Amino acid sequence: MTNKILKYVVFDVIRSRVVLGYTILLLLISSTFIYMQSDAEKTVASLLNIVLLIVPLISIILGTIHYYNSREFIELIMAQPIRRRTIFFAQYFGLTLVLALAFLLGIGLPLILNGISLAGLYLLLTGCLLTFVFTALAFLASVSSNDKAKGIGISLILWFYFAVLYDGIVLSILFYFSDYQLEKVVLFLTALNPIDLSRIIILLNLDISALMGYTGALYQQFFGSFIGIGLSLVCMFLWVILPLWFALRKFQRKDF
Repeated sequence: MTNKILKYVVFDVIRSRVVLGYTILLLLISSTFIYMQSDAEKTVASLLNIVLLIVPLISIILGTIHYYNSREFIELIMAQPIRRRTIFFAQYFGLTLVLALAFLLGIGLPLILNGISLAGLYLLLTGCLLTFVFTALAFLASVSSNDKAKGIGISLILWFYFAVLYDGIVLSILFYFSDYQLEKVVLFLTALNPIDLSRIIILLNLDISALMGYTGALYQQFFGSFIGIGLSLVCMFLWVILPLWFALRKFQRKDF
C-alpha cells in the first residue's frame, strides 16, 4: 500500500506544469552560465547564489501548496486502515524525490555534459539536501495551520529568514561583539542555517574562501578538512530529520 500511495504522489507531481517549468528554468540558467563561462569552477561559483535562492524558495512553496491541495486525498486515504506515518512519508518523499530529480536534470545534466568538477558534485549534493530540508519545513508549516494562506505565509517567512534575514542577524552579532572571541559562536550560528552550510561547503571546495570575508580563515580551518565537511553534511541531514520529525508528530495528532 505504501508503494501505491508513493507512486500516485510521484505521478501526480510529475504531471504538474510548475515542476516542468522549474526544470526548464534551471536548465536554461545552468546552460546559459556554462555557455558564458569556459571554466568549470567559475560556472559553479556563478550558479551558487542562484541555487541557494531558487531551490529553497521553490521547494518550500511547492511543498506547502502540494500539502494543502492533497488534503482531500489525505482525508480519503485516512478512512482506510493505513497508518498516518505511511501517508505522511509517501506524500513527503513522493514530492521531494520529484523536486530533487528536477534539480538534478536542470542543473546536473548541463554540468555533467560540460565535465563536472568536485565542486560541481558538491553543488548537486547540497542542492538535493536543500530540497529535502525546505520541503520538510514546508510540511511543518502546512501541518501547523489549517488555513492555506497562513501556511504559505509561514513558509515564505521561513525562506526569507534563512535566505536573507539570518545573515544580517549574524553580521550584527559579529559587529556588536567584535571585541570578544566569537570563533565557536560563529561555527554554531553557521550550523543553524542550512543555506549557509551549503554555501560554505561549496565555496571551500572552490578555494575562494577569502571571498567569504574575515571569517573565511576560520571556515577554512574547520570546514576545509575532510572531518569538517563530514560534520557539516551531518548538520544538513539533521536539518532534514528534525523538521520532518516535528511535522510527523503534528500530523499524527492532527484532527482532520
